[in-house]
Amino acid sequence: MNTFSAVSHTFLQKTLALVLLACLIAGCIAVGGTQTAFAAESPELSPADLYEQNVNSTVGITISGETTSRYGYGRTYEASGSGFIITSDGYILTNYHVISGSRTVTVATYDQETYDATVIGYDAADDIAVIKIEADNLKPVTFGDSDTLRVGEEVFAIGNPLGELTFSLTHGIVSALSRNVRIEAGTSMNLIQTDCAINSGNSGGALFNARGEVIGITNAKYSSSGMSEAEIDNIGFAIPINSVKRIVTSIIENGYILKPYIGVTVSPLSEETASVTGIKAGAVVQDVTADAPADKAGIKLHDVIVKVDDTAINDSNDLVQVISRANPGDVMTFSIYRQGQEIQLDVEIGSKTEPALKDEGVTEDTPAPQQPQNGQQGSQGWSDNPFEEFFDFYFGY
Repeated sequence: MNTFSAVSHTFLQKTLALVLLACLIAGCIAVGGTQTAFAAESPELSPADLYEQNVNSTVGITISGETTSRYGYGRTYEASGSGFIITSDGYILTNYHVISGSRTVTVATYDQETYDATVIGYDAADDIAVIKIEADNLKPVTFGDSDTLRVGEEVFAIGNPLGELTFSLTHGIVSALSRNVRIEAGTSMNLIQTDCAINSGNSGGALFNARGEVIGITNAKYSSSGMSEAEIDNIGFAIPINSVKRIVTSIIENGYILKPYIGVTVSPLSEETASVTGIKAGAVVQDVTADAPADKAGIKLHDVIVKVDDTAINDSNDLVQVISRANPGDVMTFSIYRQGQEIQLDVEIGSKTEPALKDEGVTEDTPAPQQPQNGQQGSQGWSDNPFEEFFDFYFGY
Protein backbone atom coordinates (compact mmCIF):
# COMPACT_ATOMS: atom_id res chain seq x y z
CA MET A 1 0.00 0.00 0.00
CA ASN A 2 1.45 3.37 -1.00
CA THR A 3 1.51 6.39 1.26
CA PHE A 4 -1.46 8.04 -0.46
CA SER A 5 -3.60 4.89 -0.12
CA ALA A 6 -2.70 4.53 3.57
CA VAL A 7 -3.66 8.13 4.27
CA SER A 8 -6.91 7.72 2.37
CA HIS A 9 -7.70 4.51 4.26
CA THR A 10 -7.01 6.20 7.62
CA PHE A 11 -9.12 9.21 6.62
CA LEU A 12 -11.97 6.91 5.61
CA GLN A 13 -11.82 5.09 8.94
CA LYS A 14 -11.95 8.35 10.88
CA THR A 15 -14.81 9.62 8.74
CA LEU A 16 -16.86 6.46 9.33
CA ALA A 17 -16.18 6.68 13.04
CA LEU A 18 -17.34 10.30 13.15
CA VAL A 19 -20.50 9.45 11.19
CA LEU A 20 -21.26 6.58 13.57
CA LEU A 21 -20.64 8.82 16.58
CA ALA A 22 -22.93 11.48 15.11
CA CYS A 23 -25.69 8.93 14.64
CA LEU A 24 -25.34 7.74 18.21
CA ILE A 25 -25.43 11.28 19.58
CA ALA A 26 -28.48 12.10 17.46
CA GLY A 27 -30.19 9.01 18.84
CA CYS A 28 -30.82 7.22 15.57
CA ILE A 29 -30.06 3.75 14.36
CA ALA A 30 -30.63 1.92 11.09
CA VAL A 31 -32.72 -1.24 11.44
CA GLY A 32 -33.48 -3.23 8.29
CA GLY A 33 -32.80 -0.20 6.12
CA THR A 34 -35.21 2.01 8.09
CA GLN A 35 -33.91 4.87 10.21
CA THR A 36 -35.73 5.33 13.53
CA ALA A 37 -35.37 8.50 15.61
CA PHE A 38 -35.61 8.35 19.39
CA ALA A 39 -37.38 11.43 20.71
CA ALA A 40 -35.67 12.84 23.76
CA GLU A 41 -37.63 14.01 26.80
CA SER A 42 -37.81 17.69 27.54
CA PRO A 43 -34.62 18.76 29.25
CA GLU A 44 -34.59 19.39 32.98
CA LEU A 45 -34.54 23.03 33.97
CA SER A 46 -32.61 24.87 36.59
CA PRO A 47 -34.83 26.19 39.42
CA ALA A 48 -34.31 29.73 38.12
CA ASP A 49 -35.34 28.78 34.57
CA LEU A 50 -38.31 26.78 35.82
CA TYR A 51 -39.50 29.77 37.83
CA GLU A 52 -39.12 32.19 34.92
CA GLN A 53 -40.95 29.79 32.62
CA ASN A 54 -43.97 29.31 34.93
CA VAL A 55 -44.37 32.28 37.25
CA ASN A 56 -46.50 34.10 34.68
CA SER A 57 -48.82 31.09 34.60
CA THR A 58 -49.31 31.26 38.38
CA VAL A 59 -52.00 33.40 40.02
CA GLY A 60 -52.97 34.50 43.49
CA ILE A 61 -56.63 34.07 44.42
CA THR A 62 -58.52 36.12 46.99
CA ILE A 63 -62.13 35.39 47.88
CA SER A 64 -64.67 37.19 49.98
CA GLY A 65 -67.51 35.40 51.65
CA GLU A 66 -70.20 35.80 54.23
CA THR A 67 -71.01 33.73 57.26
CA THR A 68 -73.32 33.94 60.24
CA SER A 69 -72.27 34.11 63.87
CA ARG A 70 -73.86 31.92 66.50
CA TYR A 71 -76.08 34.87 67.39
CA GLY A 72 -77.34 35.29 63.83
CA TYR A 73 -75.25 38.29 62.78
CA GLY A 74 -73.77 38.30 59.29
CA ARG A 75 -70.06 38.75 58.90
CA THR A 76 -67.80 38.95 55.87
CA TYR A 77 -64.38 37.39 55.58
CA GLU A 78 -61.53 37.13 53.09
CA ALA A 79 -59.32 34.16 52.28
CA SER A 80 -56.39 33.50 49.96
CA GLY A 81 -55.03 30.70 47.84
CA SER A 82 -53.24 29.97 44.59
CA GLY A 83 -54.09 28.76 41.10
CA PHE A 84 -52.58 28.32 37.65
CA ILE A 85 -53.60 29.24 34.12
CA ILE A 86 -54.56 26.30 31.89
CA THR A 87 -55.75 28.10 28.73
CA SER A 88 -54.63 31.29 27.02
CA ASP A 89 -58.17 32.72 27.23
CA GLY A 90 -58.38 32.69 31.01
CA TYR A 91 -59.39 29.32 32.45
CA ILE A 92 -57.66 28.71 35.79
CA LEU A 93 -57.42 25.56 37.92
CA THR A 94 -57.38 25.67 41.72
CA ASN A 95 -58.66 23.74 44.75
CA TYR A 96 -62.34 23.64 45.53
CA HIS A 97 -61.67 24.50 49.17
CA VAL A 98 -59.96 27.72 48.06
CA ILE A 99 -63.16 29.11 46.48
CA SER A 100 -65.73 27.27 48.59
CA GLY A 101 -68.43 29.58 49.92
CA SER A 102 -67.12 32.57 47.98
CA ARG A 103 -69.24 35.58 47.09
CA THR A 104 -66.51 37.15 44.98
CA VAL A 105 -63.27 35.75 43.54
CA THR A 106 -60.37 37.99 42.53
CA VAL A 107 -57.30 36.84 40.61
CA ALA A 108 -53.92 38.58 40.62
CA THR A 109 -51.21 37.76 38.06
CA TYR A 110 -47.46 38.15 38.36
CA ASP A 111 -47.52 41.35 36.27
CA GLN A 112 -49.74 42.88 38.98
CA GLU A 113 -52.95 42.81 36.95
CA THR A 114 -56.14 41.94 38.86
CA TYR A 115 -59.33 40.41 37.47
CA ASP A 116 -62.76 39.49 38.73
CA ALA A 117 -63.17 35.75 38.24
CA THR A 118 -66.22 33.60 37.61
CA VAL A 119 -66.53 30.11 39.09
CA ILE A 120 -67.17 27.82 36.11
CA GLY A 121 -67.50 24.57 38.03
CA TYR A 122 -66.03 22.34 40.68
CA ASP A 123 -65.84 18.82 42.01
CA ALA A 124 -65.80 18.87 45.80
CA ALA A 125 -64.95 15.15 46.03
CA ASP A 126 -61.70 15.69 44.13
CA ASP A 127 -61.09 19.16 45.64
CA ILE A 128 -60.74 20.95 42.29
CA ALA A 129 -62.38 24.03 40.84
CA VAL A 130 -62.22 25.82 37.49
CA ILE A 131 -62.55 29.60 37.44
CA LYS A 132 -62.26 32.04 34.53
CA ILE A 133 -61.08 35.58 33.99
CA GLU A 134 -61.74 37.74 30.93
CA ALA A 135 -58.28 38.01 29.42
CA ASP A 136 -56.44 36.94 26.27
CA ASN A 137 -52.93 35.89 25.33
CA LEU A 138 -52.24 34.43 28.76
CA LYS A 139 -49.48 31.87 29.22
CA PRO A 140 -50.86 28.45 30.19
CA VAL A 141 -48.88 25.76 31.98
CA THR A 142 -47.77 22.52 30.32
CA PHE A 143 -49.27 19.35 31.77
CA GLY A 144 -47.02 16.40 32.57
CA ASP A 145 -47.75 12.76 33.30
CA SER A 146 -48.16 12.14 37.03
CA ASP A 147 -48.29 8.38 36.43
CA THR A 148 -44.59 8.38 35.56
CA LEU A 149 -43.49 10.02 38.81
CA ARG A 150 -40.97 8.18 40.96
CA VAL A 151 -40.13 8.60 44.62
CA GLY A 152 -37.06 10.80 44.87
CA GLU A 153 -37.78 12.96 41.83
CA GLU A 154 -37.36 16.70 42.28
CA VAL A 155 -40.53 18.80 42.41
CA PHE A 156 -41.20 22.53 42.68
CA ALA A 157 -44.17 24.61 43.81
CA ILE A 158 -45.01 28.23 42.95
CA GLY A 159 -47.70 29.87 45.04
CA ASN A 160 -48.69 32.38 47.67
CA PRO A 161 -47.87 31.00 51.12
CA LEU A 162 -49.81 32.72 53.90
CA GLY A 163 -51.57 34.76 51.21
CA GLU A 164 -48.83 37.37 51.61
CA LEU A 165 -45.56 35.93 50.30
CA THR A 166 -46.77 36.04 46.72
CA PHE A 167 -45.24 34.02 43.88
CA SER A 168 -42.81 32.10 46.08
CA LEU A 169 -40.83 29.14 44.73
CA THR A 170 -40.22 26.11 46.96
CA HIS A 171 -38.30 22.94 46.16
CA GLY A 172 -38.29 19.34 47.33
CA ILE A 173 -38.65 15.74 46.23
CA VAL A 174 -41.45 13.22 45.88
CA SER A 175 -41.58 11.51 49.28
CA ALA A 176 -44.26 8.93 48.46
CA LEU A 177 -46.85 8.12 45.81
CA SER A 178 -50.51 7.12 46.13
CA ARG A 179 -50.56 8.19 49.77
CA ASN A 180 -54.08 7.65 51.07
CA VAL A 181 -54.92 10.80 53.04
CA ARG A 182 -58.16 11.52 54.86
CA ILE A 183 -59.27 15.06 54.14
CA GLU A 184 -61.47 17.25 56.31
CA ALA A 185 -64.67 16.38 54.48
CA GLY A 186 -64.32 12.85 55.85
CA THR A 187 -63.36 11.27 52.53
CA SER A 188 -59.93 10.11 51.44
CA MET A 189 -57.79 10.87 48.41
CA ASN A 190 -54.70 9.27 46.89
CA LEU A 191 -52.14 12.06 46.89
CA ILE A 192 -48.52 12.74 46.05
CA GLN A 193 -46.51 13.28 49.24
CA THR A 194 -43.62 15.73 49.07
CA ASP A 195 -41.23 17.54 51.39
CA CYS A 196 -41.59 20.62 49.19
CA ALA A 197 -42.84 23.41 51.48
CA ILE A 198 -46.61 23.76 51.05
CA ASN A 199 -48.23 26.15 53.49
CA SER A 200 -51.55 27.91 53.86
CA GLY A 201 -52.03 29.99 50.74
CA ASN A 202 -50.18 27.50 48.51
CA SER A 203 -53.35 25.45 48.07
CA GLY A 204 -54.50 25.32 44.46
CA GLY A 205 -51.08 26.08 43.02
CA ALA A 206 -49.14 23.86 40.66
CA LEU A 207 -46.57 21.23 41.59
CA PHE A 208 -44.00 20.98 38.79
CA ASN A 209 -41.53 18.28 37.84
CA ALA A 210 -37.96 19.23 36.94
CA ARG A 211 -38.98 19.78 33.30
CA GLY A 212 -41.43 22.50 34.30
CA GLU A 213 -44.53 20.37 33.68
CA VAL A 214 -47.49 20.34 36.07
CA ILE A 215 -47.82 16.93 37.68
CA GLY A 216 -49.96 17.90 40.69
CA ILE A 217 -52.16 20.48 42.39
CA THR A 218 -50.80 21.44 45.80
CA ASN A 219 -53.35 20.70 48.44
CA ALA A 220 -52.68 21.47 52.12
CA LYS A 221 -56.23 20.65 53.15
CA TYR A 222 -55.96 17.44 55.14
CA SER A 223 -56.13 16.12 58.66
CA SER A 224 -54.18 13.27 60.23
CA SER A 225 -54.55 11.95 63.77
CA GLY A 226 -56.08 15.24 64.82
CA MET A 227 -52.90 17.17 64.04
CA SER A 228 -53.13 20.50 62.28
CA GLU A 229 -50.98 21.41 59.32
CA ALA A 230 -48.92 23.84 61.41
CA GLU A 231 -47.70 21.00 63.61
CA ILE A 232 -46.15 19.03 60.76
CA ASP A 233 -42.93 19.91 58.95
CA ASN A 234 -41.77 18.72 55.53
CA ILE A 235 -44.99 16.87 54.71
CA GLY A 236 -47.04 18.35 51.91
CA PHE A 237 -49.52 16.82 49.50
CA ALA A 238 -50.64 17.32 45.92
CA ILE A 239 -53.45 15.90 43.80
CA PRO A 240 -52.00 13.91 40.86
CA ILE A 241 -52.86 15.85 37.71
CA ASN A 242 -53.79 12.70 35.77
CA SER A 243 -56.60 11.97 38.22
CA VAL A 244 -58.43 15.21 37.39
CA LYS A 245 -57.62 15.99 33.74
CA ARG A 246 -60.81 14.39 32.46
CA ILE A 247 -62.97 16.15 35.07
CA VAL A 248 -61.44 19.55 34.24
CA THR A 249 -62.01 19.00 30.52
CA SER A 250 -65.63 18.00 31.13
CA ILE A 251 -66.29 21.09 33.25
CA ILE A 252 -64.91 23.41 30.57
CA GLU A 253 -66.28 21.69 27.46
CA ASN A 254 -69.59 20.28 28.73
CA GLY A 255 -70.56 22.30 31.78
CA TYR A 256 -71.00 19.13 33.79
CA ILE A 257 -68.85 16.42 35.36
CA LEU A 258 -68.78 13.01 33.70
CA LYS A 259 -67.48 10.18 35.86
CA PRO A 260 -67.12 6.41 35.36
CA TYR A 261 -69.60 4.49 37.45
CA ILE A 262 -70.48 0.92 38.44
CA GLY A 263 -73.04 1.51 41.20
CA VAL A 264 -71.67 -0.09 44.35
CA THR A 265 -70.94 1.11 47.86
CA VAL A 266 -67.96 -0.64 49.46
CA SER A 267 -66.12 -0.69 52.77
CA PRO A 268 -62.73 -1.99 53.88
CA LEU A 269 -62.42 -5.63 54.85
CA SER A 270 -62.91 -5.97 58.60
CA GLU A 271 -60.59 -8.09 60.75
CA GLU A 272 -63.51 -10.35 61.62
CA THR A 273 -64.36 -10.99 57.96
CA ALA A 274 -60.69 -11.51 57.15
CA SER A 275 -60.32 -14.13 59.90
CA VAL A 276 -63.46 -15.99 58.82
CA THR A 277 -62.75 -15.97 55.09
CA GLY A 278 -58.97 -16.14 55.16
CA ILE A 279 -58.81 -13.19 52.76
CA LYS A 280 -56.14 -10.69 53.70
CA ALA A 281 -57.46 -7.66 51.78
CA GLY A 282 -60.36 -6.50 49.63
CA ALA A 283 -63.38 -4.22 49.35
CA VAL A 284 -66.67 -5.49 50.79
CA VAL A 285 -69.83 -4.64 48.84
CA GLN A 286 -72.30 -2.93 51.17
CA ASP A 287 -74.87 -1.86 48.59
CA VAL A 288 -75.59 -2.43 44.89
CA THR A 289 -77.67 0.07 42.92
CA ALA A 290 -80.46 -1.62 40.99
CA ASP A 291 -79.85 -1.84 37.22
CA ALA A 292 -76.40 -0.25 37.59
CA PRO A 293 -73.44 -1.89 35.76
CA ALA A 294 -72.40 -3.89 38.84
CA ASP A 295 -75.93 -5.20 39.32
CA LYS A 296 -76.22 -6.20 35.67
CA ALA A 297 -72.87 -8.02 35.89
CA GLY A 298 -74.04 -10.06 38.89
CA ILE A 299 -72.18 -8.41 41.80
CA LYS A 300 -74.09 -9.00 45.03
CA LEU A 301 -74.27 -7.69 48.58
CA HIS A 302 -71.39 -8.90 50.81
CA ASP A 303 -69.20 -9.88 47.84
CA VAL A 304 -65.53 -9.14 48.48
CA ILE A 305 -63.79 -7.57 45.48
CA VAL A 306 -60.15 -8.67 45.57
CA LYS A 307 -58.91 -7.75 42.08
CA VAL A 308 -59.93 -5.72 39.02
CA ASP A 309 -58.14 -6.90 35.90
CA ASP A 310 -54.52 -7.16 37.09
CA THR A 311 -54.84 -4.65 39.94
CA ALA A 312 -55.12 -6.02 43.48
CA ILE A 313 -57.81 -4.35 45.59
CA ASN A 314 -56.51 -3.97 49.12
CA ASP A 315 -59.25 -1.67 50.38
CA SER A 316 -62.21 0.40 49.24
CA ASN A 317 -60.01 3.30 48.17
CA ASP A 318 -58.15 1.07 45.70
CA LEU A 319 -61.44 0.25 44.00
CA VAL A 320 -62.38 3.92 43.79
CA GLN A 321 -59.04 4.72 42.17
CA VAL A 322 -59.29 1.89 39.63
CA ILE A 323 -62.80 2.88 38.56
CA SER A 324 -61.98 6.58 38.41
CA ARG A 325 -59.25 5.87 35.83
CA ALA A 326 -61.49 3.74 33.62
CA ASN A 327 -63.43 4.98 30.61
CA PRO A 328 -67.19 4.49 30.21
CA GLY A 329 -67.67 1.47 27.98
CA ASP A 330 -64.55 -0.35 29.21
CA VAL A 331 -65.12 -3.96 30.24
CA MET A 332 -63.16 -4.92 33.35
CA THR A 333 -62.84 -8.32 35.00
CA PHE A 334 -63.67 -8.32 38.71
CA SER A 335 -62.28 -11.14 40.85
CA ILE A 336 -64.74 -11.67 43.69
CA TYR A 337 -64.76 -13.85 46.79
CA ARG A 338 -68.24 -15.20 47.46
CA GLN A 339 -69.19 -17.97 49.90
CA GLY A 340 -65.82 -19.70 49.86
CA GLN A 341 -65.22 -19.40 46.14
CA GLU A 342 -63.47 -16.89 43.91
CA ILE A 343 -65.38 -16.01 40.76
CA GLN A 344 -64.76 -13.62 37.87
CA LEU A 345 -67.39 -11.23 36.57
CA ASP A 346 -67.06 -8.88 33.61
CA VAL A 347 -68.39 -5.41 34.36
CA GLU A 348 -68.97 -2.82 31.65
CA ILE A 349 -68.14 0.58 33.13
CA GLY A 350 -71.02 3.02 32.96
CA SER A 351 -71.09 6.76 33.51
CA LYS A 352 -72.93 9.32 35.55
CA THR A 353 -73.10 13.07 35.29
CA GLU A 354 -73.06 15.66 38.03
CA PRO A 355 -73.69 19.38 37.72
CA ALA A 356 -70.44 21.32 37.61
CA LEU A 357 -71.93 24.20 39.56
CA LYS A 358 -74.15 23.89 42.61
CA ASP A 359 -75.89 26.56 44.64
CA GLU A 360 -73.79 27.26 47.72
CA GLY A 361 -75.78 30.19 49.02
CA VAL A 362 -75.36 30.96 52.72
CA THR A 363 -78.61 30.61 54.62
CA GLU A 364 -79.60 30.98 58.24
CA ASP A 365 -78.99 27.27 58.68
CA THR A 366 -75.47 27.40 57.25
CA PRO A 367 -72.91 26.88 60.04
CA ALA A 368 -70.03 29.31 60.12
CA PRO A 369 -66.52 27.91 59.70
CA GLN A 370 -64.72 27.51 62.99
CA GLN A 371 -61.42 28.74 61.58
CA PRO A 372 -59.83 29.56 58.24
CA GLN A 373 -59.48 26.53 55.99
CA ASN A 374 -55.99 25.21 55.35
CA GLY A 375 -54.79 26.92 52.23
CA GLN A 376 -56.74 30.07 53.11
CA GLN A 377 -56.29 32.94 55.42
CA GLY A 378 -58.42 35.67 56.85
CA SER A 379 -61.11 36.06 59.47
CA GLN A 380 -63.91 33.54 59.12
CA GLY A 381 -66.74 32.72 61.46
CA TRP A 382 -67.06 34.06 64.96
CA SER A 383 -64.30 35.00 67.30
CA ASP A 384 -63.14 32.92 70.20
CA ASN A 385 -62.75 36.17 72.15
CA PRO A 386 -65.60 36.30 74.72
CA PHE A 387 -65.50 40.10 74.85
CA GLU A 388 -65.96 40.32 71.10
CA GLU A 389 -68.84 37.87 71.34
CA PHE A 390 -70.39 40.01 74.09
CA PHE A 391 -70.35 43.11 71.87
CA ASP A 392 -71.48 41.06 68.90
CA PHE A 393 -74.51 39.84 70.83
CA TYR A 394 -75.55 43.16 72.35
CA PHE A 395 -74.43 45.66 69.74
CA GLY A 396 -74.26 43.56 66.58
CA TYR A 397 -70.79 44.39 65.29
